[in-house]
Amino acid sequence: MATYYLEPSRTFSEFLLIPNLTTKDCTPNNVDLKTPITKFKKGEEPAISLNIPFSSAVMQSVSDHNMATALARCGGISFIFGSQSIEDQASMVRKVKEYKAGFVVSRSNLKPDQSLQDVLNLKEENGHSTVAITEDGTSSGKLLGIVTSRDYRLSRDSLDKPISQFMTPFSSLIYGQSGITLPEANDLIWEKKLNCLPIVDENQHLQHLVFRKDYDADKENPHGLLDKNKSYIVGAGINTKDYKERVPALVEAGVDILVIDSSDGYSEWQYETVKYVKENFDVKIGAGNVVDREGFLYLVESGADFVKVGIGGGSICITREQKGIGRGQASALMEVAEAREQYYKETGIYVPICSDGGIVHDYHITLALAMGADFVMMGRYFARFDESPTKKLKVGNNFVKEFWGEGSNRARNWQRYDTGGKQGLIFEEGVDSYVPYAGTLKENLDKTIHKIKSTMCNCGSISIEELQNNARITLVSATSLVEGGAHDVIMKENGLSAE
Repeated sequence: MATYYLEPSRTFSEFLLIPNLTTKDCTPNNVDLKTPITKFKKGEEPAISLNIPFSSAVMQSVSDHNMATALARCGGISFIFGSQSIEDQASMVRKVKEYKAGFVVSRSNLKPDQSLQDVLNLKEENGHSTVAITEDGTSSGKLLGIVTSRDYRLSRDSLDKPISQFMTPFSSLIYGQSGITLPEANDLIWEKKLNCLPIVDENQHLQHLVFRKDYDADKENPHGLLDKNKSYIVGAGINTKDYKERVPALVEAGVDILVIDSSDGYSEWQYETVKYVKENFDVKIGAGNVVDREGFLYLVESGADFVKVGIGGGSICITREQKGIGRGQASALMEVAEAREQYYKETGIYVPICSDGGIVHDYHITLALAMGADFVMMGRYFARFDESPTKKLKVGNNFVKEFWGEGSNRARNWQRYDTGGKQGLIFEEGVDSYVPYAGTLKENLDKTIHKIKSTMCNCGSISIEELQNNARITLVSATSLVEGGAHDVIMKENGLSAE
């Protein structure tokens, strides 16, 4: 007969944290949110750690190269969506890896015999106002000049005017020699009042560009997630159908970590995919999603470097409605975290857990961490920002951004479902929707991080590990939920002002 779980399936909204003693060193400035994303042995360091416990979801409407760069700059990671061609996904990965802590490989390059129209076309395609002019039109060719928006006037210059007639020639450029350090390059930029400094080798071949704006960005984001080569760390989503073609291309593009994107990860297809990757490539890979002990241990046995937890809890996910499978996110996370701790005691190997879905409020993130998650994955949260790939629209009197699930008809990402048979999306497991526009990623993320750090201080913890070991968590009743919000008062209208 069937196995029954008679304990209710719980969500984050059914729990609250009970404060511990806040000591004098428990201040937000002292809280360290660094957290592992790949498995490691006791006493060793993980191959990859995040500086903040945030990852953006493997979704068309959330994680492209722009989001990946912006989130890595803040210390988190994006998993670039896999429901696109292999070539396009690999290209996005390359774009992220080209951001090299100030030293950028030029992606806008032309030859001197090309025209102003070519400059404008390239600017439209890449969004770059600085174009390197090289002998062969490549990023490593002999540098002959630079073109910026100050070098031409659209009102006077004809579109067929050769670049050689209006570019700033190499003889007039201030440049750095190969081997210059980033501080030296930035000093030169400030001393000479430059916006861009090209770096060339002894044969005048272009190596990198250093921009003033990148220096400012690095100073504003000291916790950027970088690899040993000072490039941003980036992840990518894969499926269990074309992984033998997709993974080699992503590895060649420089991806740091992969994750299998699936609504249900407790499958032989995922086991085989993880085994293939671990046996053939030196790249980390996460798997999921699961909601119980058995699913977690199955994926760990396959070799997964981290495991994602959660089925049906996403804001645009309707898997529970359509198929009747899933589990409340808090219940799933608590069981998997307990299995992880037991596995760690038995083997000495710590496997990080990603909590994916079920997060409505910022405090749910802190609860997820306290319950055992090492980091969270969110879609709706990041879809609201300028850096997400979707359109910003005005609906009524409000600005919104489009947001759709990978299981929706719009995404048509049938590859993420580990089922045999017909290759197509027969029914939807996600919806097509809008989310309120919220501005830039950094300003919102900074506010959320401050809330998390403040709550951790209330719990007497200045690290995620301390929070997981010391947190006290209580169930709440329906009436206490009412008590927790504003109640028994007349709320002022936002537009009212006192006279």
